[in-house]
Amino acid sequence: MSPEPTTPQTAAAPSATAVAGAPGGAHIHNIGYRHYDGPRLGRAYARRSLFSQSLRGAYGLGRSAKSKVLPMLLFAVMCLPAAIMVAVAVFTKAGKLPVGYSGYAIYLQAVIGLYLASQAPQSVSRDLRFRSIPLYFSRPIERGDYVASKFAAMAAALFALTTAPLLVLYAGALLAKMDFLDQTKGLAQGLVSVVLLSLLFAGIGLVVSAATPRRGFGVAAVIAVLTIPYGAVSALQGIAHVQGNDAAAGWLGLFSPITLIDGVQSTFLGGTSSFPDSIAPSTGAGFVYLLVTLSVIAGCYALLLRRYRKAGL
Repeated sequence: MSPEPTTPQTAAAPSATAVAGAPGGAHIHNIGYRHYDGPRLGRAYARRSLFSQSLRGAYGLGRSAKSKVLPMLLFAVMCLPAAIMVAVAVFTKAGKLPVGYSGYAIYLQAVIGLYLASQAPQSVSRDLRFRSIPLYFSRPIERGDYVASKFAAMAAALFALTTAPLLVLYAGALLAKMDFLDQTKGLAQGLVSVVLLSLLFAGIGLVVSAATPRRGFGVAAVIAVLTIPYGAVSALQGIAHVQGNDAAAGWLGLFSPITLIDGVQSTFLGGTSSFPDSIAPSTGAGFVYLLVTLSVIAGCYALLLRRYRKAGL
């Protein structure tokens, strides 16, 4: 007897969740992925989100409780002297505040420097260390958006830190019934001063911090960049003043971030210079101080753009 003819078995029809045609006769199953059909928010939304998150992070918001301690403590330290001055002015019925609005940040430069050293590396060094930069630079955000958002957030954080005590002084001055127009003018001058300071310090802090992915190195480097030039300039100014070379003492202020702001605010914003024996720059020198300050801000921004041109690739 001849064997019965065999007929090939027909493969089972693919189910509704399978797609035939894969190599080797396998079936690729549809597991339910769908395309995103929602709104495309674009670069502007990405920039705003990065700015707000960076600004919140500068004060530990949205982070652990431990991360909030230092920035909030430094914020309180910045406001405490202003509150004490206000209390004394109201109690003694003083005719003016002991410290001008424009010069307040100069006197508390150590607190501002410590805040910058603690928060600038946190803003940029972590992204470099954990190699999350390529995630930011995937579409739609670009390198210029990242730099602009980080720069603006750090400057805004410093502006909040330095503006709050000025508002305390202003409120106290009005409570002490000091002249409204004089105090308002002084507050406006002080706000211009801290805007320049915030932009300058933010640029310097971010450039130094972006040079290393190690946060500890960034903290030490920011402190060194702010304190060493200031100490050297102050010492050289004292020597020049003792030798009777007051003109040189005034020009030496161009080589330190805080003395740059001091020169601008004492020349144009009604402040008192902290140079030896109140050696303030002349009006012509004040324009040079302003030009150098703006040039350093622009230079820091350009250096950040260059730093992130190849970062993450």
